[in-house]
Amino acid sequence: MTTTWAKPQQPATEDRRWRALGVCLAAGFISLLDTSIVNVALPSIEHGLGATEAAQSWVVSGYALTFGLALVPAGRLGDMRGRRQAFLFGLAVFTVASAACGLAASPDWLVVFRLIQGAAAGLVAPQTSGLIQQMFQGAERAKAFGLLGSVIGVSTAVGPLAGGLIIDAVGTGDGWRWVFFVNLPIGVAAFAAGLRLLPRFPVPPGRREEFDPVGVVLLGAGVLALMLPLVQEQQWTGRLKWALVPVGGVLLGLFWAWERRQGRLGRAPLVDLDLFSLRSFTLGALISLSYFAGFTTVFFVLALFLQNAAGYSALASGLTVLPFAIASAVGAALGGRLVVRHGRKLVVIGLSGVALGLLGIAAVVRLVPLESLGWAVVVPMIIGGIGSGLAVSPNTTLTLTRVPVKRAGAAGGVLQTGQRVGSAAGIAVVGFVYFAHLAHRGPATEALQLGLLTSVGFILVALCLAVADLRERSKAPESD
Repeated sequence: MTTTWAKPQQPATEDRRWRALGVCLAAGFISLLDTSIVNVALPSIEHGLGATEAAQSWVVSGYALTFGLALVPAGRLGDMRGRRQAFLFGLAVFTVASAACGLAASPDWLVVFRLIQGAAAGLVAPQTSGLIQQMFQGAERAKAFGLLGSVIGVSTAVGPLAGGLIIDAVGTGDGWRWVFFVNLPIGVAAFAAGLRLLPRFPVPPGRREEFDPVGVVLLGAGVLALMLPLVQEQQWTGRLKWALVPVGGVLLGLFWAWERRQGRLGRAPLVDLDLFSLRSFTLGALISLSYFAGFTTVFFVLALFLQNAAGYSALASGLTVLPFAIASAVGAALGGRLVVRHGRKLVVIGLSGVALGLLGIAAVVRLVPLESLGWAVVVPMIIGGIGSGLAVSPNTTLTLTRVPVKRAGAAGGVLQTGQRVGSAAGIAVVGFVYFAHLAHRGPATEALQLGLLTSVGFILVALCLAVADLRERSKAPESD
């Protein structure tokens, strides 16, 4: 497929593709950063804006909800109408919503703007993977996904540190506002560069596809029913909330039946179910879901422990996970270079490294005094970070490698929806283990250890899937 770039074989054009990738990565960085940077700002929001516990919960969970709900419809929209346009529109809305969050005059308005900000992030995210699919092939595509993996690992891990630095510099009164304002210069610069650098891929000729609004409603309602009790697990007391989970399962079943009907009638579905006939896509999506259930929860329980039990400041807590972020970036870049040669073996090695690193942190917490904990976890943090980079980046490449480019946005949306659902489920389960132990007056160190071991359990599920795939491929190397 050609683009509007003149003379695509010229070195300058090749350089332009990599600069366009930089625009995508900058937008991806700030949208993923906002999933974790706000956590350390919650005390500042409570102090400066008078936010209740419920409002603080929705500032965090509302972003995750609308982010997850928007991903698949946004990916399909980009496939149909152009990923450049969808990316730039989403980035513009995200930047404006960030400014509105920082200027919010009440907790209610802050929650509203966070919901809009999350939906805009969900619009941007699948366009990034789709544009990588369009702009790069082969080893270059693997390298580009390696850089994307670095951004995913670094932005998630560095969020608490960035938030801590901002709160420490500005103060608790208005520090929370600057947690949102930090997106503005990056968002404006990325939008301006995107207008100039992002390619205009022509829409394929032929029948103009419809958007499938029934599919959007069924999928959105199903994902919402699954995620709500997970992200609100601590705020909604009682067991009735879990009744939404089977409701979500039924809605997703209806969505699947509707999409099959759309395919039989020759209409364009929201999600091409033939994607799940690709073994690499289905298995990679399951690995990603399981891994993110364990990966993102580490920073959740560790930040709680360091600040509430060990007496660390938000800044010191963020500095503790910095080695993980740096090592993750290195591992992802390395994984992007090696995945074409080694394939799923890298994912197995990476997941093993993450599990080993988390077990190392659990051991250090038990053996080392709290005042020395920050230094003592450096080595297991580095091991886990390198493993994370080697897992996320190659798995993304392998998951999307056989997906047709015309379905790259929807496929990326499905993959990242699994990540968001996995993250919400992991935080709910690990948070329950952590808080339940504290509620029974157990030592905080034991609560953290149990939380980390639960996270390792999710990682091991992903590892088993990757090992099973590796063995199957060794028997039939040419199969998908």
